Amino acid sequence: MEKSVPTWVDKNLYPFQSRWLNVDDFNLHYIDEGKGDTLLFVHGTPEWSFGFRDLIKDLRENYRCIALDLLGFGLSDKPRDADYTCAAHAIRLKKFIEQAGLKNFSIVANDFGGGISMSYVLAYPENIRKIILFNTWMWSLINDKHYRGPSKIVNTWLGKFLYLNLNFPVNTVMPAAYANKQKLTRAVHEQYKKALPNAAARTGAYAFAKELMNASEWWEGLWQQMDNIRDKPVLLFWGLKDKFIPAYELDKWKSKLPHAQLVIFDDAGHFVQEEKADEMIAVMREFL
Repeated sequence: MEKSVPTWVDKNLYPFQSRWLNVDDFNLHYIDEGKGDTLLFVHGTPEWSFGFRDLIKDLRENYRCIALDLLGFGLSDKPRDADYTCAAHAIRLKKFIEQAGLKNFSIVANDFGGGISMSYVLAYPENIRKIILFNTWMWSLINDKHYRGPSKIVNTWLGKFLYLNLNFPVNTVMPAAYANKQKLTRAVHEQYKKALPNAAARTGAYAFAKELMNASEWWEGLWQQMDNIRDKPVLLFWGLKDKFIPAYELDKWKSKLPHAQLVIFDDAGHFVQEEKADEMIAVMREFL
């Protein structure tokens, strides 16, 4: 379906044609750029397809690059009463893939997008060519003090206020997640701020914060299926200055994916694609 693109979208930074696909009566925004083998990009929080712009500007020359905005993010619908659990996002992603007719494609995902996209990968490995992940996880976090403390605050009135009224993940968490703060320019930051403009629009972002604990059983179930992809080519990028996903989490991926290609950036934070796009592109092109 056709919808109008908001005037705040910076076409210099994000020079793509917007498209929408109706999934479960929700309009999911996505971009579909270039031709060739298909790459499907799946973001985390508080991101949207905008975060992959620099990768796609280059890779679309030789690949078909599809990047969607999960429900509640970017230019997709943001209903207040939707199911924003990771499991629900994964079901919608599966339907998006089926409705878009995607076959034999590769996944590029980070943060919450990792587990959400891997849910499909593990269920339908025959439809997946290659897997590229960065600064993400897919196992229970309940017993990890690093996550448990902040999660307790999220579930209080204060946490809800910070997320819904002060746009905490965009205004506070995002700047702290960069190693090189100069990469988060005012113009770039505005594209994240304006995508979540008010309390009503931030329900999905707040739900993800609660899922850090609530989705643990779901993630753990996926983690037990990792043998399904033991023969798949995997590329892992990792920014070591990530304050939110500690470097020790990378060891878990390595334990299950001992043959994965690993590229570590000791001077990048959580949003590797924002800080190290050129370096990632060079490696991705060789890997793909």
